[in-house]
Amino acid sequence: MLFLISALLSRGLEDIQADRDDPSQPLVTAPFGHASQEIVNLLLCGEAVPNVFDGKMDLGGGMSLKGIPNNVEVGFLTLLESLNLCKVGLYLKCPKWPIWVVGSESHYTVLFALNPNVQEENELEERESKIRRAFDAQDQSGGGGFISVEGFQQVLRDTDINFPSDKLEDLCNAGIIVWSEFWQALLQLDKRAGGMKDPTGLMGKKQFTIFHFNGIAKSVLNGNASAGGSCPIQRPRLCKLNVTVPPRWTQDEYLADVVSASTSSKDDIILSLAPPGQTNQHAPLVDCIRTRWPRAVCSWVGDVPSIV
Repeated sequence: MLFLISALLSRGLEDIQADRDDPSQPLVTAPFGHASQEIVNLLLCGEAVPNVFDGKMDLGGGMSLKGIPNNVEVGFLTLLESLNLCKVGLYLKCPKWPIWVVGSESHYTVLFALNPNVQEENELEERESKIRRAFDAQDQSGGGGFISVEGFQQVLRDTDINFPSDKLEDLCNAGIIVWSEFWQALLQLDKRAGGMKDPTGLMGKKQFTIFHFNGIAKSVLNGNASAGGSCPIQRPRLCKLNVTVPPRWTQDEYLADVVSASTSSKDDIILSLAPPGQTNQHAPLVDCIRTRWPRAVCSWVGDVPSIV
């Protein structure tokens, strides 16, 4: 509590109240005394904003919702995003350092990498990030993934995308543009026209090592033959994960591997993407990792990494 009070006073109580969307709500939530997202964001970005998306969301009528205002040094991932309950923006997903606070239903843990290259993107990935950021800037649906035709025209101008007139008419026909349909259209649009179709072939997969730390002590077995067997000890948990991110699908592969695989389970599809000889393992932490690296395949040795 002293640390929290120090952080609040460092920012200034008047500024804290101005940062928030609803200053009447408590910063520490009942009944268990959990930190609100405003406290988490205060520690990550220096402002007690209540949302995890980038920038402000204009709701019209002079009303807006406040998100993360700028780049941060330490990021944030949450299990809630994997459950489609929120959308974390790129500021928190792509921090300066490869360190992320991971939120679960009741506890915070830390995900980190020793090699900052895990944050690097190739040319097409950078292009996707730019387009996604431009799309999200026009998304006034609260993270619903759709924008107005007017907002869509602004995205095309900001990202130098030139759709053929017939394709543009198809996308705008419904009066709203959904991200998934927009993205599939981009996969079919040549890179020279601002799209994502790469004549050189698929983007290469990524492989890297990442670590997860949970400060809550857990009983583990410490083998000690000289002491006459194994004895349980209490210690925090540190887990090393090997992560493989497969190449992104082209449109043809998306249709072949996903749509036509309706008889296969989601886990079967993801498992098929794992490199030969590597077993895909799953845990709630993996769902969090996939909000940062979609379709990531993870493996580890020993106990399942826990985010609670």
